[in-house]
Amino acid sequence: MKSTIKEVAKKAGVSISTVSRVLNNNQKGYSRETKEKVLKAIAELQFSPNAIARGLVRKKTQTIAVIMPELSSLFSTKVLHGIEETANELQYSVIICNASLNGERTLRYVEFLKEKQVDGIIILSQKLTEEVHQELEKTDIPVILVSSISEEFPYPFVKVDDYQAAYDATCYLINKGHTSIAMISGTFKDVIAGKPRLKGYQQALADHGIELNDELIEFGNFSYKSGSDCMEVLLNKNSKFTAVFAASDEMAVGALNKAHQFGINVPEQLSIIGYDNTQLAEMSFPRLTTLSQSLEQMGEIAVCHLVAIIKDEPFNQTFILPHSIIERETVKSLC
Repeated sequence: MKSTIKEVAKKAGVSISTVSRVLNNNQKGYSRETKEKVLKAIAELQFSPNAIARGLVRKKTQTIAVIMPELSSLFSTKVLHGIEETANELQYSVIICNASLNGERTLRYVEFLKEKQVDGIIILSQKLTEEVHQELEKTDIPVILVSSISEEFPYPFVKVDDYQAAYDATCYLINKGHTSIAMISGTFKDVIAGKPRLKGYQQALADHGIELNDELIEFGNFSYKSGSDCMEVLLNKNSKFTAVFAASDEMAVGALNKAHQFGINVPEQLSIIGYDNTQLAEMSFPRLTTLSQSLEQMGEIAVCHLVAIIKDEPFNQTFILPHSIIERETVKSLC
């Protein structure tokens, strides 16, 4: 049988409200000696306070939820690390919800999280539908978007400017002397990262007077396999290109390995640049040159902003993180 707070109060010789104040770290209403008595009683009775029950009393559960599109993604796990570390420092627990690659289970999770009475929700790399938005409105739970933005619905967000980052990555290749640049893009209909990165690539070519060749664009889904498959299609077209910009590190490494299978030396015969600067970029051979966005920092900032909203404190509605090119070993200068 589990001990109760009533039994703890009786053993310590104090009221139930005093035990509650000690459990909630309320510094007023008891002496140091009283606190020691309560803590001793808790230890002897092996009392485990029910966090949800305490939360119901305080109207807070000290819990935030993260709805993620794909738990196996290196991108997602790095953002998640920043979220969990910061949440732990701020004394919040984290519930992880895998909404699948296309966010198919997001609506169901929102309903579930309402029942769990979480204090806030982080939605990672997903486009919000009208249906999900309406359900979120019913919950009245604070929400922040990470690596995403909604033009239809006014949620605060933390992200990198994907258009500008892709533009800069393409310009980097152009400044290295490459004028025939292929792109392995994200999902064609993806308005979060797919379309902005594709448009950044296209605009960089246009601004440098390079004619766009649709034959040099293939669409993947940000995964390693799709990068490999897209590279194979590009190579079998016999279109001449000296560089590839891949819209994720996983696709870039897939492309890198496929080039190796075709007997193509990187970077001597073909240059490749990725996007994200995940650990995979450092583990590949040769090591991948990539565009870096601060993924852990993205998670850290999201938690801090969400907690500020929960506590009704000032916060930034939008937060655009900086990006940079991390030069390693997969891009050759032709200048």
